[in-house]
Amino acid sequence: MVLAVVGLFIALLAYGLSIKAPDDSIDQRLADGETASAPGFSLELLEPGQPPRRLRPLLVRAATDGKVSLEELRGTPVVLNLWASWCSPCRDEADVLEQGWRRWGPRGVLFLGLDMQDLRGDARDFLRELGVTYPSVRDPGKNVATDYGATGIPETYFVSRRGRVVAHVVGVASPGQLSSGVAAARSGRVLGKEQGGAVRETR
Repeated sequence: MVLAVVGLFIALLAYGLSIKAPDDSIDQRLADGETASAPGFSLELLEPGQPPRRLRPLLVRAATDGKVSLEELRGTPVVLNLWASWCSPCRDEADVLEQGWRRWGPRGVLFLGLDMQDLRGDARDFLRELGVTYPSVRDPGKNVATDYGATGIPETYFVSRRGRVVAHVVGVASPGQLSSGVAAARSGRVLGKEQGGAVRETR
């Protein structure tokens, strides 16, 4: 009996250790006034969107194999937004991001949606329904979110041309937060972590 209990305890401990906890090192570095290296990824292109002429060659090259990697976007400021079709705050935020994309995309700032824990069909329906025209990639799980330290959605990370995270908004980003984050990504200066509006826990 004792051996069975000990065995069960060891099994539960091993399971707990195998679950990857979110990495909070990005937020820690931002809190210290430092940039953080943006964790790399290579993900399936969910929708190419309608990139402006200035960004079109970059996206065409990056998506040649049907995937987009962060490394392929180096040299371009990136607004990386984590979302899912089942997330009601993401729905509330969609128009703010779309307006930001229409403003900043022609100036060379790439908005990239990262759909997670979602079905392709549901995600594409979400994009079409809400008129989202910036590109999106798809993570079937939440590996990228975990690498970035995200614990909910929506969350937005602002990445400089050098591939450094300079700002992070948790929850629905306001137009002001979006503009400030874009300015930080363009300049490479640290803005830090900010609390936005509503947020929903990941599954």
